[in-house]
Amino acid sequence: MNNQETLGPDHQLPAPDKAPKRSLGVRIFVWLVILIIFAAGFVWILRHKNASQATVGRRGAAGGTVAVTPATATNGDIGVYIDAIGTVTPIFTATITSQVNGIITEVHYREGQIVRKGDSLIDIDPRPYQATLAQAQGTLERDQNVLAQAKMDLARYQVAWSHNAIPKQTLDDQEKLVLQDEGTVKLDQGSVDYDQVQLGYCHIVAPVSGKAGLRLVDPGNVVQSNSTTPLVVITQMQPMTVVFTIPEDNLPQVQPHLRERQPLVVTAFDRGGDQQLAKGSLLTLDNLIDTTTGTVKARAVFANRDNALYPNQFVNTRLLVETLHNQTLLPTSAIQYNGTTAFVYVLENNVAHIIYVKPGVTDNNTTAVAPVKQGELKEGDIVANSSFDKLLDNAKVAISKEHLPETTSGSSAP
Repeated sequence: MNNQETLGPDHQLPAPDKAPKRSLGVRIFVWLVILIIFAAGFVWILRHKNASQATVGRRGAAGGTVAVTPATATNGDIGVYIDAIGTVTPIFTATITSQVNGIITEVHYREGQIVRKGDSLIDIDPRPYQATLAQAQGTLERDQNVLAQAKMDLARYQVAWSHNAIPKQTLDDQEKLVLQDEGTVKLDQGSVDYDQVQLGYCHIVAPVSGKAGLRLVDPGNVVQSNSTTPLVVITQMQPMTVVFTIPEDNLPQVQPHLRERQPLVVTAFDRGGDQQLAKGSLLTLDNLIDTTTGTVKARAVFANRDNALYPNQFVNTRLLVETLHNQTLLPTSAIQYNGTTAFVYVLENNVAHIIYVKPGVTDNNTTAVAPVKQGELKEGDIVANSSFDKLLDNAKVAISKEHLPETTSGSSAP
C-alpha cells in the first residue's frame, strides 16, 4: 500500500518550496543596485575632480598669476658626445720572472718606486754561471789555437804540394781538418755566448720605465728558471691609456677623423661620472667589431702627469665627435612634451606663450633646440622652467626678482 492510498484520494502532497529561488534573486538584485550606486559615485567624483582642475587651469589662464622660474635661451656651441665605460690600461706592464736557477743576493727596488729603464732590480748569485763561462772560454781558446795550428800546416802543405813534395791527398786531408777545427771553434763560441747570456740573467734590470709593485721576493730566496712566479711587476704610469667601446653605428662619425689624423678629444671621469680625471685624445680603434655586442674597442691616450688614472680602474669616458656652432641652447628641464611633440613656454609681457621646438643634441643639462616656425625662439628669450602643471597658453605669469635673468633681449619681465 502506498502513501496516497493511506492518506485518501482527496489528500494531495504539499507543493515544492520555491522560497529559496526567490531569495537568491533578491540578493542578486540588491548587489547589482549597490554596484551601480558605487559606479555612479566614482564617476561623479572623477568628473568633479576634472572639472575642478579645469576650473583652476582656466583661472590661471584667465585671471590667476602663475609663479615661474625663468631660464634664458642662449646662443653657443654644444658638443656631440659618445659616452662609454672604459678600463684604464697601461701601455706596458712587465711581469718579470727568473730565467736562471739560483739564490737572490740583492733586491734593489723599493715598493712603489718609480724606476727607469735599465735600473737594477734584483741580483741572483752569479758564481756558478761565471765558472761555467770561464770553462767555455777556456775550451774556446784551446780550439782556436788548434785551428791556428791546422791553418799553418795547411799553408806548409800548399807550398810543398806546389813543389810536388807531397801527394795531393795529404793536402786535401789537411784542408778538411781546418774546416773541422773551424766548426769546433764556432761550437765553442756558441757555448761562450750562451753562458754569457745566462750570466746576464743574474743581474735583472727594468725593461721599461714605470712603477714597481709590492715586493714579492727577498734576499736568500731560491728562484727557478721559467717559473710562473713573478719577481717584480712594473707598470708604466705615464702616459696611460683607456680602453672603451663605441657602438658600430657611430663608426662613420669617428673613422673620418682617424683617417685624416684629426685628434678627437676624450675625457675620463670617475665611476660616478662627477669628477673629471684626465683629458686626452683618441689613439686608435680595434680592427674587429664584437658581433655579440655590436661594439668596437677604442683606445685613448692620456698624459696622466698627476697619476689620476690608475691601472685597471673603471672610468666613464666621453668622446667628443663633433662640435655644433651657433645653436640655440636651453635647459633640458624647460622643454615639455605632449606625446612626441616638444614645446616651451616663452614669457613675454608677463604672459606665457607656447612655442613648438625640435630638440637636438643634449649635453649634460643643456639641449640645443630649433623652433618649428623660424624666428619664434631666439637668443635672449625667457622661457619657463617650472610650474608646468599650472601653465597654459596665454597664462599670466610672475617672475621673482631673484630668478630674473640678466639677459632679457626680446622678452620682458615684471
